Amino acid sequence: MPEPISFYLKSYLSYLTFEKRYSPHTVISYENDLNSFVEYVQEIFAIVIPGEVTTVMVRSWMATLKEKKYSSKTINRKLSCIKSFYKYLMRMQIVSQNPASDIPSLKINRRLPVFLEEKQMSDLLCKDFFEDNYIGKLEYIILQVFYQTGIRLSELINLKQNQADKHTNVIKVLGKGNKERLIPVNNSLLSEIEDFINERDKEINKLNDYLFVSYHGQRLNPRYVYSLVKKHLGRVSTISRKSPHILRHTFATHLTNKGAEINAIKELLGHSSLAATQVYTHNSIEKLKEVYNQAHPRA
Repeated sequence: MPEPISFYLKSYLSYLTFEKRYSPHTVISYENDLNSFVEYVQEIFAIVIPGEVTTVMVRSWMATLKEKKYSSKTINRKLSCIKSFYKYLMRMQIVSQNPASDIPSLKINRRLPVFLEEKQMSDLLCKDFFEDNYIGKLEYIILQVFYQTGIRLSELINLKQNQADKHTNVIKVLGKGNKERLIPVNNSLLSEIEDFINERDKEINKLNDYLFVSYHGQRLNPRYVYSLVKKHLGRVSTISRKSPHILRHTFATHLTNKGAEINAIKELLGHSSLAATQVYTHNSIEKLKEVYNQAHPRA
């Protein structure tokens, strides 16, 4: 007799961790989504065997998520998780078909990325607004690295000291799926990082190799970094969501507005698909429209 769905979840999560090398955060997200789905088909349809799940059941689950006001983006992510799980089961010859394979993703109305203007970034990085102590210097260099590299929050807190290479003028970043990418940076930023390291080592009894550490020498907590970015963005902008991702959007938009090639921006951001990067070209078009409307006499 086939084992219940929950039996195969453990091996699938191990597969994501050790073969796909997904981050712990991503694996937990997959686990939560799959557990939610399993609970639903057990409660509503009394299904426990993976091969008995049908397309109708998956659609019913999606409809329930929609009723609970989940966004289309979130539902699509959960659907992708189910598809991936069943692909794994088919490869392991546990099931003969994928009940989610023919279900299309929900349509998403894409919003333009929110970003800071160059003047706002200049104000944000004015040293006068940072305290002249370790925490002030830590906050300043974090904002600089976010803006000058476009890296994600998870990538920043996991940066090791040896990933900032002054000899080659690059920062090595370990991104999603443990894919490494090289981001070119200028001498000025690398010198500021070096000055920060010297100051950090005077103040902190460093316990690990992380570049950015708390006053107790520990790797930074994501919530702490989120909070400090929110605090400083509040000085220069009234945008509703003040997160580290705004600085990533700003990095990409400023490059686009200065004529950077879209494929190069894709590589710098670590996007797996060009479609994810092309949204920044829309910001550039909006900027051109703004210039036209302000400058053309017949606009």
